[in-house]
Amino acid sequence: MSALTNVKNDPGFTAMSSLEIAGLCDKRHDHVMADIRSMLEQLNIQSPEFSGDYRDDRGRTYPLYHLPRDLCLTLVSGYSVVLRKRVIDRWLELEEGKAPQIPQSLPEALRLAADLAEQKQVLESQLAQAAPKVEFVDRYVAARGSMGFRQVCKLLQAKETDFRLFLLDKKIMYPLGGTLAPFAQHLDAGRFEVKTGTSLTSNHNFSQARFTPKGVKWVGGMWADHLRQENAA
Repeated sequence: MSALTNVKNDPGFTAMSSLEIAGLCDKRHDHVMADIRSMLEQLNIQSPEFSGDYRDDRGRTYPLYHLPRDLCLTLVSGYSVVLRKRVIDRWLELEEGKAPQIPQSLPEALRLAADLAEQKQVLESQLAQAAPKVEFVDRYVAARGSMGFRQVCKLLQAKETDFRLFLLDKKIMYPLGGTLAPFAQHLDAGRFEVKTGTSLTSNHNFSQARFTPKGVKWVGGMWADHLRQENAA
């Protein structure tokens, strides 16, 4: 099966199969398929041209996906730097060989070289922008269950004062009774859970907002973007 295909005979839809991605990333194909389904669900994408199937050497049929470049790079942005580099290099190799251009003059040759260099620069820029998020994901993998404010600060390697101001500025949480409480939309989205109870020592009721695993991953991505924008400024 060709790694870079035109799905449904549409020359405008160039894609890489999930089998090729699995091979480049040394991952099981069913795991890559699960990652793709999760990505499409989060992006609210339901597009039949991404779906396909293939036959193994015993004639059995299995599903696969065909991903265009933007979704392919979005998928592997959650993988390690080494695996992302493999996929990006493969895209460049396939795209450069997809429609060979033979320069007819020195100006044409220089223009082709400049175009290829520009494409490589764009992909490397995308890789650099995604790097903080990937570093966070690598640390996040070991996290389990809900986490309190200080635990999330430790995970993100963020100063508590800076992270508190970030949560307030981004309208993620607000001060309430000496602590932080999540805004309703983030609570409804499942990014937080609120623990309530009664203190055994003072017999006072209390409530504590904790980041769910979904919330930790979400706020980690926002925090990485925030740091990148600050460094750029």
